[in-house]
Amino acid sequence: MERVIAGGIVAGALVLLSDPTAASNVEQGRRLALLYCAKCHSTDKASPSPLKIAPPFRTLHERYPIEMLQEALAEGIVTGHPSMPEFRFDADQVGDFMAFLKTLER
Repeated sequence: MERVIAGGIVAGALVLLSDPTAASNVEQGRRLALLYCAKCHSTDKASPSPLKIAPPFRTLHERYPIEMLQEALAEGIVTGHPSMPEFRFDADQVGDFMAFLKTLER
């Protein structure tokens, strides 16, 4: 019985680790993007960004690995483009936001 339980725990952990969106809330990440970022960045799969210097989120993965944003989002982004405001997400928000960005890569 203990082996079955341990096996289930390991299997569950592997599923969560293999799919970054599994432990995060994609819809909450989208809400964060709309609340904090949509004034400048396009948050959908087709529209241009309202601010030309701000890249659409759907193209970020073409510029560099978006995983590089995790630390900056947690510590506070202070640059990006010249008019970008400083902001910081908590750990759960970072996970949610990153999960949302991953959905735009598809």
